[in-house]
Amino acid sequence: MGMVGGVMAADRQRPNVLVVLIDDMGWEDLSCFGNKDAKTPNLDALAAEGLRFESFYVNSPICSPSRTALMTGQYPQRWKMHSYLNDREDNARRGMANWLDVKAPSVARAMKARGYATGHFGKWHLGGQRDVGDAPLIEEYGFDESLTNFEGLGPRLFGVGDSYDGKPLKWHSLRSESLGRGPVVWMDRAKLTEGYGRSALHFMEDATRRGVPFFVNLWPDDVHSPFFPPEGKRGDGSKRALYLGVLESMDAQLGVVLDRVREPPEWRTNTMVVVCSDNGHELGAGQGGVFRGAKATIYEGGVRSPLIVWAPGLMEEKARGSVNRTSVFSSVDLSVSLRRLAGINVEDDGQVLDGEDVLMTLLGKSEESRKAPLFWRRPPDRKTWAPKLKEIQPDLAVREGEWKLLCEYDGSKAQLFQIEDDPGESRDVAGEHPEQVKRLTEMVVAWHLAMPADRGAELAKERK
Repeated sequence: MGMVGGVMAADRQRPNVLVVLIDDMGWEDLSCFGNKDAKTPNLDALAAEGLRFESFYVNSPICSPSRTALMTGQYPQRWKMHSYLNDREDNARRGMANWLDVKAPSVARAMKARGYATGHFGKWHLGGQRDVGDAPLIEEYGFDESLTNFEGLGPRLFGVGDSYDGKPLKWHSLRSESLGRGPVVWMDRAKLTEGYGRSALHFMEDATRRGVPFFVNLWPDDVHSPFFPPEGKRGDGSKRALYLGVLESMDAQLGVVLDRVREPPEWRTNTMVVVCSDNGHELGAGQGGVFRGAKATIYEGGVRSPLIVWAPGLMEEKARGSVNRTSVFSSVDLSVSLRRLAGINVEDDGQVLDGEDVLMTLLGKSEESRKAPLFWRRPPDRKTWAPKLKEIQPDLAVREGEWKLLCEYDGSKAQLFQIEDDPGESRDVAGEHPEQVKRLTEMVVAWHLAMPADRGAELAKERK
């Protein structure tokens, strides 16, 4: 590949990093994770040369807070990012901030200070949406360059879709263009990932020409509803068929980027690519395998995510193409570990992070899990979310070792599962282990009370 010719030898202390965060993709949606209804050959090929993790978690079952955890290395509740960012009125109704505070830790800012070229391409949803036009620009979080969609500010790509089968043309922007703050380009909604990928590749190639390592977010939103697959990928027009169409189309568009990353020795031997989802699947679209629940729930189907780590020049050779089913860690740990990959001493940053360093696990040199428990709090507006599930959602959850406990804000109505033997959370063993129920309930309630409050309790009462 000509763009790397004559460039200095790869900086082994500062590997390149590409983070692909896919919107609303279920645990079983990639064919390498068991999907029999769609083929994702490009992401499968990445997994075949890397590591698949089956016990990876995100720190929220919904968009904005999940992204906050990955960006900061902290629980999103610390920054009042409790659910998806909406307009000002709805954010206030739920006790939320209007955007992620720029004072929050940022993996991009840390990478930039380490000498990385930093770019964000794709969905943002951490501020600058609906009627919130005064949010910080993405660059204020440590990025040199950005290109986003209607869920952010600065340069943006907007999708045009619904122009088939006699439907009128629709412009999918949620009025974001009226906020200004950057140039806008309209393109086919089915090809947005191609647009983001093209810009990301240009950015990475430019950084390499300059002899600078890159840290790049590529965050596609193809598999978030509504779904706009290209011609020939619409099946019978059902929700599931349209979803499978956009899933396969996204894989093909990502393949252009992934093939380029895997080609030149300078990248192949010194780059880590991370692929995961921001939360569980939407009901009727994606699938969560054996896991109970879906997007917006704190059951496993809402917070367990597929994870692929590709770094053939950095990881143990015997680990390539293997599956890690036992190591338990989450997005906040991934955020910290990417910093450590770049040689950043997290302890010197001056901010206490909730994540732990699991870099050796990512590289296949260990199977160590996160040591501290993992905690979740449901989105404040989602107590009765997803009525098709026919159950009221618990407020809090904690996983520690083999145990996962879910309960109300006050610790009542506890459910306890031995999650390693019962990943589907189908057999509540709370009555058999009262000592574990007491210990874990006290632990998760204490965590909840230590976090900034949302309006989940009040909103639940209003719905009754």
